[in-house]
Order: sequence, then C-alpha cells, then structure tokens
Amino acid sequence: MKKLYCFDFDGTITYKDTMFMYLRFYDSTKFRIQFIKHVPLFILLKLKLAETEKVKKSFIGSILKGQTQEKIEKKSKEFFEKNYPGIIRENALDFINNMDRSNIQSLLVTASLDIWAKPFADALQMRLVSTKAEFENGIFTGNFIGKNCNGKEKLVRIKEEISNTKFDKIIAFGDTSGDKYMLKWANEGHYQFFH
Repeated sequence: MKKLYCFDFDGTITYKDTMFMYLRFYDSTKFRIQFIKHVPLFILLKLKLAETEKVKKSFIGSILKGQTQEKIEKKSKEFFEKNYPGIIRENALDFINNMDRSNIQSLLVTASLDIWAKPFADALQMRLVSTKAEFENGIFTGNFIGKNCNGKEKLVRIKEEISNTKFDKIIAFGDTSGDKYMLKWANEGHYQFFH
C-alpha cells in the first residue's frame, strides 16, 4: 500500500512559529527595529486588511534582503543545530521516527521559507514543499519564487511535487486554516493531531 504523508511544519510538528525565531536569531537588533516598524502592518493583517504574502515579504526582506546565500545558509544551519530536536513536539517526532518508510513518501509542507526549513526537512527525511526565497548572483532579493506556500497554494505545490504518482492513501496533518485545503483533499486529514 503506497502512502503519502503531508505534514505542515509550524505549529503542527513544532511548538512555535519558526519565522520569527529564525529572523530574531539571524539579527536580533535588526529584528527588534523592523518588528516595531511592522506592527501597524501586523495589526492590519490580524484585521484581514492586508495581504499575508505582502506583509511577510516586507518583514523578511527588511532583515534578510541583500544578504548572501552563503551567510543565510550558514545561519540556517546554526539555527537548526540550536533548535533541533527541541522545537519539535515529542509525539510528532516519535510518530515520524516510527513510520514504516518502505512504501511511503513524506512531505514537509510549509509557508516558511526554504532557507530555514530545509535542514529540518532533511533531518526528518522528508521532501520540502515550501515558500522559496529568490537569490540573484548569490544575494537574497527579498522576493519569493512563486507564491507564499499557504492555503490553496499548499495543495497546488503538493500536486506538483507528486506529479502523477498514484497513492493508495494520503494522510495530512495541519493546525491552522492555512492547512484546510490540504486536510480536505487528503483521505485522512488530522487537525492539531500532535497538540
């Protein structure tokens, strides 16, 4: 029986949202300044008066834009080493470690950027489906390649990733409204399963 497992990352298998953690880890001074500057935008976001993707791009870009890919990757590795496995929910880690991997494919599906999510996907032996950071000549442009990987986009990306592979069963795990399309589409959609 061929199974596909789709795991959301932030909040589902982790205790915390990794975006703020990573950006603070990357440059805490810049993070504090930009966080304060972005408060009005965060408020508009909460009131659903701003687009998530635009606010996210603006905030991430305010800290990482113009940084080299080399430095970002080095920081991502340090961030991973500092937070793994501590940030991962124990029961999620148990579940993942005890999966019979003989006939399954597992995806880590996240709105987080590939730059800091990739080391976690590698450690969990999953393929990463995420928001992609755009680099030009080894420098982060502050833009994403394609859309923010959330909501309907998660499903679009999953389908691209598996292309025409047929699975007997698709099992998905999520914890927010951003996962609802993925959870609905799966044969088994688990909401806040590891909480």
